Parts: sequence; C-alpha cells; structure tokens
Amino acid sequence: MDEDEARHRFAGAHVARLATADEHGRPHLVPIVFAVDTEKADNDTVYSAVDHKPKRTTALRRLANVAINPAVALLVDRYDEDWAALWWVRADGTGRVIVPTADEARHARALLAGRYRQYQDDPPAGPVLAVDVTRWTGWSASGA
Repeated sequence: MDEDEARHRFAGAHVARLATADEHGRPHLVPIVFAVDTEKADNDTVYSAVDHKPKRTTALRRLANVAINPAVALLVDRYDEDWAALWWVRADGTGRVIVPTADEARHARALLAGRYRQYQDDPPAGPVLAVDVTRWTGWSASGA
C-alpha cells in the first residue's frame, strides 16, 4: 500500500489506537477518536482531545507519556471474516500536547466536531494531543 492510500484509509477510520511509552519504555495503548489535518504544507497532523467522557482525571497517561517521550504510533485497521479484505495503516510521528486555549487547539476541535456529531454540541474542553506524522505505512491483503 502506498503512502497516499495509507493516509486515505487512516483518515476514513473512526477509531485509532494510540501507542505511547513512559519514561521506562513501558508501552501504553488506548483507543482514540481523531481528525487528520492534511492541509499543512510541511506534514500531516492527527489531532485528538481530552473530552467530557468519564475519566478518573484529565491528566491522562497518554499526555504525560508524550511529554516524556514524544515518539508515538497510531494504528487503524479493518478486520473482516473475508481475509482478502483485511488491512491496517500505521502513522508514526512526534506527539505534542497543546493547551486548550491555543489557536491550534481551537482548529483541532473544529476538525473533530466536523467528524463526530457528539462534539458538535459538546466540544472537548481539555488539552489536545497533536501527532505530527513522519511516516505512513500500511498493508492490505488485497495488495491495494
């Protein structure tokens, strides 16, 4: 799968898995909702935000991990009983935590609201995680 197809499939998915690592290299994996901003001239950025869903705290492990170790990976995939339809796409990149009041955070929330109906009425108010993608990779059983 070429980079353009990988980017297209990734952007069309509704849920990704975010992999970060803590200061000891221990992995941390969580599902996230996201939006891809492909309009930047220099790279693609994937955004996710701390939203209103119930959590023990808004000081999430994923944000702490990115502050310590900004190397992250995101994965989307499709499983099907017809194994000829299987595929996955990974976005490797550098994570950044953006304060909620920053212009880029407002831009990210607008992108997220454009993808998820739940955010239109109740936009996320917490920090935004930005992943500046440095590499798109993917695989498809069909070879596409």
